[in-house]
Amino acid sequence: MKQLLVCTDLDRTLIPNGPQPESADARQHFAALVMRPEVLLAYVTGRHRMLVQQAIDYYQLPAPDFVIGDVGTTIYRLGPQQTWTCDASWEAEISRDWEGHGHADITALLRDIPSLRLQESAKQNAFKVSYYVPMQSDRDKLARLLEERLQQKGIAARLIWSVDEPAGVGLLDILPEHASKYHAIEALMQMHGFDAANTVFCGDSGNDIEVLASPIPAVLVANCQVEVRDLACQLANDSGNQEQLYVAQGDFMGLNGNYSGGMLEGIAHYHPDTLPWMAFMDLEPQG
Repeated sequence: MKQLLVCTDLDRTLIPNGPQPESADARQHFAALVMRPEVLLAYVTGRHRMLVQQAIDYYQLPAPDFVIGDVGTTIYRLGPQQTWTCDASWEAEISRDWEGHGHADITALLRDIPSLRLQESAKQNAFKVSYYVPMQSDRDKLARLLEERLQQKGIAARLIWSVDEPAGVGLLDILPEHASKYHAIEALMQMHGFDAANTVFCGDSGNDIEVLASPIPAVLVANCQVEVRDLACQLANDSGNQEQLYVAQGDFMGLNGNYSGGMLEGIAHYHPDTLPWMAFMDLEPQG
């Protein structure tokens, strides 16, 4: 019987593709944990299906049971031989927010806004319109303009802002109002009989904020940006969920708190009974 659902962001959370160092063997210990029959693993990411698979292969990540992709607009179940099955009921649910409008309608509606530059076609889907935004843009002013345009057409949308640090550019995803990492995780929990007592989310970035400040027990890895940490803590406190947010500090089982080291630290904080599953006594040190 499954006892724990581990949901995690990929880039700069499980995947060590930020500037901070990764602790040796941290991902091996994480793999040992999620290989347990009591654990289900869900990747929760802004990446689309092909990029998720590339990350799994390149970084030798554990095979997940589920993938919440495209910033919460898609849910996949992975079966034997890594077959991907899309949850059509989730797409049907979130489609109601756009009142019959599609991707092309929204891009046409916003085409004249000079600070918006469409991302590559591979980063778009039917319910995710993604733009590059200059770092110096007035986000509040832009958000007000976008919300006014969309509301005039009866489109209920949410704006997800984040940053591509290596590229030095802002990112904006326009999604149906009920499409988000948080709502998709909630849907996944309901589908498979999990609740806050046996679910943990791990993240690092701006598009994780809603989950980090939610009633779902969450882990913020130590390599997150200071601004993300401060905002997540503030919002968690404001909503009374401060006990459901753990900020990794490092010095757990010799790990530095970055990436999967911070994930393990936080999971053990909420579920100390999982510590033996992390195989710290079984793996030989490397590097």
